[in-house]
Amino acid sequence: MNETSAVAGRAVITGIGVVAPNGFNTDEYWDAVLHGRSGIDRVTRFDPARYPVQLAGEVADYDVREHVPGRLVPQTDQATRLALIATDAAISDSALALAAVPGGQVGIVTGISAGGLEYSQRELAKLWSLGSEHVSAYLSFSWFYAVNTGQLSIRHGMLGSGGVLTGPTAGLDSIAQASRYVADGMSVVMCGAAESTMCPLGWVIELTTGRMSTVPDPARAYLPFDASASGYLLGEGGAMLLVEAPEHAAARGARSYGAIAGYATTFDREPGDPRAPGLRRAIELALADADMTPADIDVVFADAAGVAELDRAEAAAISGVFGPRAVPVTAPKTMTGRLYSGSPALDVATASLSIRHGVIPPTINVTDPVGSDQLDLVVGGPRETTVATAMVLARGGGINSVMVLTAAE
Repeated sequence: MNETSAVAGRAVITGIGVVAPNGFNTDEYWDAVLHGRSGIDRVTRFDPARYPVQLAGEVADYDVREHVPGRLVPQTDQATRLALIATDAAISDSALALAAVPGGQVGIVTGISAGGLEYSQRELAKLWSLGSEHVSAYLSFSWFYAVNTGQLSIRHGMLGSGGVLTGPTAGLDSIAQASRYVADGMSVVMCGAAESTMCPLGWVIELTTGRMSTVPDPARAYLPFDASASGYLLGEGGAMLLVEAPEHAAARGARSYGAIAGYATTFDREPGDPRAPGLRRAIELALADADMTPADIDVVFADAAGVAELDRAEAAAISGVFGPRAVPVTAPKTMTGRLYSGSPALDVATASLSIRHGVIPPTINVTDPVGSDQLDLVVGGPRETTVATAMVLARGGGINSVMVLTAAE
């Protein structure tokens, strides 16, 4: 098993931009998760009637030209548009004048699972039905996994750039990479992930896992850590975060949501190994990287697969490190679905908001929790408490990534 940790340097989060199925901006999203409002419903982007899974978390319809420059509209897939919108929001939230920062001191690293599938499907349909002369030249990059990094770098003049293609953990891994950039001397880095696969191509690819829930009731379909768990649901969206070197943020009087205190990633020998040995090891390594003990963590944001054996393994990993019911555990993604790489980035944003506001959002719809002797699952409503530290877990494809966040000093 290969392992990495040690995010040298503690970058601080000064800007958050959210685009999610239950909130088109950070304030809407935060209000929704505190009140248990879900964005999961029947798919509208295409007709799902022919498929066994018909539910998802879709971002509400919006006028793209109000949020994305007109010249970029024909070039971009929904995933890139959501990344552009979230990035603009994060910059605004940070109150940072990017133009005042030397170009070589502003970086970007985004995570993604796949490129623009919706755009690709549309243009490939033209290829087969109308001929190659009808295919957009923009297909040459709209599908590419680094397209979000490229478009954002061009739009905002972010010269130090990178991309992370680690599947469902990529949103978390990109934030860790941004922290490394800061440790290496960069002042400002945009990071995170936003993703969308709301098209038949994305649907049939995901159906091959056999782990999506076919339950037709939005309130009963995605139930992690519940006796009725039947699989997961997909969603779209995510979060972009602006992180800074602490001294840079302090010099301009920026308000910080918190700091990236620790991180680790491990790899299971067998992808999806229900024993989850790598997840427990990643938790332990992230705590060590943060120079903390399990008792220092105030809340864990779970990966929450919604698949019984994977949920059991995650519960065992958490309780094995922290002890039975020793730390509150929550999964706000029950209100959005799993957003591929966007989910862990959104969890980091949510954890940061929990630290700022002193409240843990609930895991909705779970009425018959299993393993209640292991997990103190936050259900029924938000829990007001002091949140000085938070841990975010992400899994997928045999990769386990864990991040520790702390309140700003």
